[in-house]
Amino acid sequence: MQGTRQATRRRFGPLPDQVPIVGQGTWQMSRGHDAVEALRAGIAAGLTHIDTAEMYGTEEMIGQAIRGIPRGELFIVSKVLPHNASRAGTLRACEKSLRRLGTDYLDVYLLHWRGSVPLAETLGALEELVDQGKIRALGVSNFDVADLEEARALLRKHPIACDQVLYHLGERHIEAELVGYCETHDIAVVGYSPFGHGRFPPSARAGARALAAVAARHGATPRQVALAFLARATPLFTIPKASTVAHAEENAGALDVALTAADIAEIDAAFPVRVGSELPAI
Repeated sequence: MQGTRQATRRRFGPLPDQVPIVGQGTWQMSRGHDAVEALRAGIAAGLTHIDTAEMYGTEEMIGQAIRGIPRGELFIVSKVLPHNASRAGTLRACEKSLRRLGTDYLDVYLLHWRGSVPLAETLGALEELVDQGKIRALGVSNFDVADLEEARALLRKHPIACDQVLYHLGERHIEAELVGYCETHDIAVVGYSPFGHGRFPPSARAGARALAAVAARHGATPRQVALAFLARATPLFTIPKASTVAHAEENAGALDVALTAADIAEIDAAFPVRVGSELPAI
């Protein structure tokens, strides 16, 4: 079955950049030679959007992996922890992340999730970092629509570039409201844990059979099909983790999967949106 090849890059919120729709996440990623080689292999295969956070402990490893690669070819995102997100704390945390990564700026810097620090204080610090040129854009993570509305009302000069949220085939609740809201307000939606924390459907499940059928039609793997589905349209991006070169290259293969309307309908039926459920069986 032939389909129209989906764009492998799209604009990231208000930024003019064309960013790969599949990137590289690094949460709970092992740290060592194999992980560095996996990151480099991913970058070589086109996965130049790299996500990290001060909490992950992977920034120095990423710095090693990107050494020698022109900075303009990379799109690097990091996050500040809520308990560090006071005005002064956010500025300090960003400087530390930059040193660990070995770069002069971040493409986007996010508040990892809401904490006890007033949101206005954190957002003010993020706007200050944009003004200083330390970050190109600001964003948030784990925000729902009400949180985004509050944040947008507090910002004075710079818009929210992205909201990073949990999104995999068994957890599609963001499609009920959040994705549409973000599309309307030019906010990228970056889905983390696209394989569901080890909950990727086993072959005996109906969902797995649907993925296998679509994959067979495209000469792809079920995981590549899943990634293509999770980044199938504006404003969606996905950031799978890979700890080996082979896994990174498999993830990059999702960029070559051109899902048809029939493919999307088949996957949609196999993994329906369940609003209000938590990690439904897949």
